[in-house]
Amino acid sequence: MDQLTAMKVFVEAVERGSLTSAADRLGLSRAKASRYLAFLEHQMGVRLLHRSTRSLSLTGEGQQALVDCRQILDVQERMFSRRSEQASKPKGELRITCSQSFSQAYLAGVIAEYALRYPDVSIDIQLLEHSVNLVDERIDLAIRITNTLDPSVIAKPLGTCHAPLQPT
Repeated sequence: MDQLTAMKVFVEAVERGSLTSAADRLGLSRAKASRYLAFLEHQMGVRLLHRSTRSLSLTGEGQQALVDCRQILDVQERMFSRRSEQASKPKGELRITCSQSFSQAYLAGVIAEYALRYPDVSIDIQLLEHSVNLVDERIDLAIRITNTLDPSVIAKPLGTCHAPLQPT
């Protein structure tokens, strides 16, 4: 059995005053929650709670175990929060290709803002008037102005380009 889950069951049971409420809060059956609590008591070699059909109360060992379990669970929460925050922040290299005219008209400000917001990302922009092989060139994003797309490319329209009519 998982010791951290057992600690969560113990802490929730104390905070809620009921093993049933703790089980409900943690999405466990009452029997499973009871097994987790018994497992924790067995692992620690002490009785943590006095249990009756209507109430729970901490033993002397349970009071100290509650402090320790809360600290351990707080450390675990901080550790996963930090990792989650770090994992959600973009980092590495972002390779973009688009035409020079599009870049000047639309991307310059957006790229500058992105670079400030995500300093761990280096941006490599290739300003090309022709299409390149995205896989061979390791391109993450290609912005194209076209009426025809290669069917093997995953594309999303960003807008409509209304080119001025050429005089005849």
